[in-house]
Amino acid sequence: MVMLRTIVVWCPDWPVIAAEIVDGYPAGEPVAVLHANRVLATSPAARAEGVRRGLRKREAQGRCPHLIVLEHDPGRDMRAFEPVLAAVEELAPGVETLRPGACALAARGPARYYGGEAVAAERIVEHIAQRCDVEAQVGVAEGTFAAGLAARAGVLVPPGETAAFLADLSITALGRPALTDLLRRLGIHTLAEFAALPAPDVLARFGFDAALAHRLAGGNDERPLAPRRPPPDLDVTETFDEPVERVDAAAFAARALAERLHERLGAHGLACTRLGIEATTVTGQELLRTWRHDGLLSVAAIADRLRWQLDGWLTGNRKSGNTSNTSTNNTSTSNTSNSNSNNTSNNTRPNSAIARLRLIPEGIVEHLGLQPGLWGEAGDERDRAHRALTRVQGLLGPDAVLTAVLDGGRADSSRIRLVAFGDERVAQGTEAPWPGRLPAPSPATVYPEPLPADVLDRDGRTVRVSGRLELSGAPATVRIGDGQPVGVVAWAGPWPVDERWWDGGEARRRARFQLQLADDQAILAVLEEGTWHVEALYD
Repeated sequence: MVMLRTIVVWCPDWPVIAAEIVDGYPAGEPVAVLHANRVLATSPAARAEGVRRGLRKREAQGRCPHLIVLEHDPGRDMRAFEPVLAAVEELAPGVETLRPGACALAARGPARYYGGEAVAAERIVEHIAQRCDVEAQVGVAEGTFAAGLAARAGVLVPPGETAAFLADLSITALGRPALTDLLRRLGIHTLAEFAALPAPDVLARFGFDAALAHRLAGGNDERPLAPRRPPPDLDVTETFDEPVERVDAAAFAARALAERLHERLGAHGLACTRLGIEATTVTGQELLRTWRHDGLLSVAAIADRLRWQLDGWLTGNRKSGNTSNTSTNNTSTSNTSNSNSNNTSNNTRPNSAIARLRLIPEGIVEHLGLQPGLWGEAGDERDRAHRALTRVQGLLGPDAVLTAVLDGGRADSSRIRLVAFGDERVAQGTEAPWPGRLPAPSPATVYPEPLPADVLDRDGRTVRVSGRLELSGAPATVRIGDGQPVGVVAWAGPWPVDERWWDGGEARRRARFQLQLADDQAILAVLEEGTWHVEALYD
C-alpha cells in the first residue's frame, strides 16, 4: 500500500500553552497539568525542576514546591487550538485535527504550491507564530503516525525512508503502556523488532489493538488521512440600489432571496429548520429575527416568512401590542441591535428604509427528501395549513395557535399540555411509573354522571378520609349502585382533589382512588362529603 506523504503540525506542551491563552496562567513559570492525579504536561521551567510526565501530584510538588498545578480541561485545549487550525487552513486546506495541539494535512498540495516540503513547513511555522504567537514544530513522513513522531523530533523524513526512521525508535513511541511493558519483558525494545514479528502471530497472541500497533511500527497507518472540511458559507445577502420602503417591493425581493438560499443549501445537500432574517437600514440600524419551523423550510416557506417579517417591519402591524413578541414557527425570536452602540434601538420597527437583507440558515440538517403519502404527495394540504397557522401567529403572537402534547400523569385530563404551534413537541415522562396511573387502553366506560358506590373495609364500615388524607381503613369490597359487592385486590390513593370540607366538626378531604377489582376490572372512584362515586370503569 502506497502511504501518503503527510505533514503533522505539533505544538509542544499544548495543555500548558492553552491554560496561558485561555486562563492567563504564566507558561514561563513551573506549571503542570494533571489528569487522574498524574502529570499530563509540564512547562519547560517545571521540567528543569525535575517534574516529568506520569508523576503523581504529591511527588511532582515534592520536586518543585512552587509548582502551579492545573486540572486537565480538553474543552479549554480545543478552544485555544482553534485559531491555530484556522491559521494552518489559511495556507493549506484539508486539515485533520488529531488532538488539541496537533493536526495533519496532506503534504503534496502545499509542497507543490510553495516549492517543496521544507519551504511549506517553514511557511506554516512562521504563519502560526505570526497569527497566534504560538511555537510549533512540523514533521513530514509517510503516514500520520510517522509524521507525528517526526514533528516531535522536528525532522523531515525523506521519501521512502520512513521505515528506517521508525526502526531505531523505542517501543514506547506506540503510546500503549500496557503493551510496551509486555513487549519489554519479552525482549522487544525497538519498533523494528516489533515490526519484524509475523502479523498473524501478533494478532493471535496480543489482540486487535496490538495488531494495529504492529502496523504502525512497520510504517503503515491504521487509516487514511481524514481532513476536516471548513463549513460552507450558506448566508445569502441582497443589497438594494434603491432602499425598500414598500411591502410589494419587499415581497418581490423576498422570493428571489429565498430561491437563492434554497439553491445554495441544495447544492450542499442540506436544508434548514430555522431561518435568521437580518435587515440593515440606510442609517445603519440592524434588525434580526429568527423563525423556527418544525420541518424543513422550502422555498415557499422561506419566502413567506421573509415577506411576513418585512411586512411587520415596514408597516409596524402588531395587533398583539407586544413589541418584543417572538414567534416560533413559527415563532420568531426578535433581537434588535446595531453595530454602532450609539444608535442601538429597542424598537422593532426600522427608523428608515431597508438597504440590505441577509438570510442566515440555522439548524442545518441533511436533506433526505419527503416521504410521499399513500394517496398522492404528502404535505400540500399540510403545508397550506401550516402557512395559515404561521400567519396567524405572525399577526397575533405565538400563543394564538396551540397544539396538544401527551404528558405523564394519572388522569386523562392531567396528561394534556398545550404548546405553541411550531415549538418542540416533546413528551415529558409519559413512561414514568406514575402511582395510580390509569391503565391502557383508554377507559372502556366513562359515566356522564358518576354512579353512587359503597367502598367498605374488612369490618364492613364505609372507608373515609381525614383532612390529612388518612384512611379509616383499607378498601376491601366495592358495590356499584345496586350491583353485587366485588372484592378489592389492589388500590392506589388517595389523591386530594380540592380543599377540605367539614363533617360533624371534623375536617375531611375530597379524594380520588383507583381500585383494582377481583373480576379483572378497575374503577376510578371519588370520595366526596362521605359519599363514594365511580367516574370510570376499565375492562
